[in-house]
Amino acid sequence: MSHDLNSSMTTRDKLMAMANQIASFFPTKPREEGIAGVAEHINKFWEPRMRRQFFEMIDAGQPGFDEFVLAAAPKIRRPPAPQDGPPPLPAKAGAAG
Repeated sequence: MSHDLNSSMTTRDKLMAMANQIASFFPTKPREEGIAGVAEHINKFWEPRMRRQFFEMIDAGQPGFDEFVLAAAPKIRRPPAPQDGPPPLPAKAGAAG
């Protein structure tokens, strides 16, 4: 696979291609070591937004993920859902509401 991902691919297609490319480095390793390697790489190098989109795809049952990627998913840190807008201001102590 080329390092230049096709510019006509969607962001989700690119994420899947990257995850599968990571998994392609591990097929000669023992299974558990390969799964751990995929999870470790994604946890270290993918920002929360990427992992959030990854889990949206996994949760929806998106076909096309390498079997090591699917097996690694439970070991990948799931980022919190994004908040809509800024967090609420804390209430002032002693204020009646």
